[in-house]
Amino acid sequence: MRFKERKNIRLRTINLQKNKEEFNLDTNYLENNNLILVGKVASEKKFSHEIYGERFYSFDLCIPRLSGSADVIPVTASERLFNDDMLKEGTKLLIRGQFRSYNSYENEKNRLILTVFAKDIEKVEDEKQEEGENKEVVENTESNEDITSTEETKNEAFKKDYITNEVVLIGYICKKPVYRQTPFGREIADLLLAVNRAYNKSDYIPSIAWGRNARFCQNLEVGTEVKIVGRVQSRNYEKKLEDGTILKKVAYEVSIGSLEVIKEVENKANTENTESTDENNSVEEAM
Repeated sequence: MRFKERKNIRLRTINLQKNKEEFNLDTNYLENNNLILVGKVASEKKFSHEIYGERFYSFDLCIPRLSGSADVIPVTASERLFNDDMLKEGTKLLIRGQFRSYNSYENEKNRLILTVFAKDIEKVEDEKQEEGENKEVVENTESNEDITSTEETKNEAFKKDYITNEVVLIGYICKKPVYRQTPFGREIADLLLAVNRAYNKSDYIPSIAWGRNARFCQNLEVGTEVKIVGRVQSRNYEKKLEDGTILKKVAYEVSIGSLEVIKEVENKANTENTESTDENNSVEEAM
């Protein structure tokens, strides 16, 4: 009996440790990679893949910029997160999730595919509908005019501060940043960030820094851990093939708004520690 009790206790301890490790992995993963997008559905849903009977679909989300242009971002979502009415073109959605990457092998070539992996999807009421509802409340209830006007003021302030495209990534620089200047003298640096995911996986996210951030990034070593805050953007470009034909393509990347170095490369610290240790040893030998 004692042996069985000990065995049961041991099994429970192992299970608790596994649960704790899985929880920590998930928690770190959420901290490493999270985003929020608000935009309108810009395409019909398409079947993406199926895992253990759960079907996933992809669609495009159109997110306006302050400049007047827009980013069209691919989104992958489980069938359990939405209904058909939510994914009608023109429907406004709020999406929380992560910016992920995976490799696609086509024509014997490896291609990096980027997509937003949705964790939660909410339907957002359009501003015109909200204004219509507010007018009805004012017309039907005169005594609530002051309350309604106060709520409208709060709503307007909320809309101004409302985040429509923000991504936060914590990862490691896995390729030497490429610094360059445009013909107009604008400074740019291209980064490739490796963001750890649960179950020993990683997402490789192309990112682009501007101005003083670009200047700062050019000196960062491979392996440096950084935290970036920015937005997911789409960029159209043309690729000229060997036969002279021009292929129109779209790139997806993170436009960096702020960058913070969390941890520099350990090799430098180890080198300094080794040098100081050697000096101490030589002093001891001399004594």
